[in-house]
Amino acid sequence: MQDNIRIRLALVDDAETIHAGLRDMAAGMKAGPKFVSTVEDIRHHGFGAVAAFEVLLAEADNAFAGLCLTFASFSTWMGTPGIYVQDLFVADAFRGRRIGERLLHAAARRGREKGARYMRLSVDVENPRAQAFYDRIGIRHSRDELIHMIKGADFDAFAGEDTA
Repeated sequence: MQDNIRIRLALVDDAETIHAGLRDMAAGMKAGPKFVSTVEDIRHHGFGAVAAFEVLLAEADNAFAGLCLTFASFSTWMGTPGIYVQDLFVADAFRGRRIGERLLHAAARRGREKGARYMRLSVDVENPRAQAFYDRIGIRHSRDELIHMIKGADFDAFAGEDTA
């Protein structure tokens, strides 16, 4: 029954819950060793005057059911702000209750209230279940672009920092 599902904006006191959900998501994707973020990272970067992201939490029967972590984005080509969904996670016990879809709709509404006119996200290439989910709810794969990334020591070197 969906009527007992509540979606709310996360508070700093939710940092441990957010971190645990992200850790569980990484473990479920068999990417646990890649997950190095800490609860303090979530607290420091997600809350305060200049937060790097925000999180919507889903709760069912007062238990954590899922999360959607987003941050602001801007398209120079469209000339409009948007939101980027970095992480969407639904706990196993709550799957099949459309919580992921509800979180995304809530994130889109929240983004629209702030002026966003699009939503963007990326999906792990080895996660066909998530790819099918996004397709089913109308969020299509963009064939117009590929994501590129540089990180860690390579990023530091690229940015001109001495990493020694």
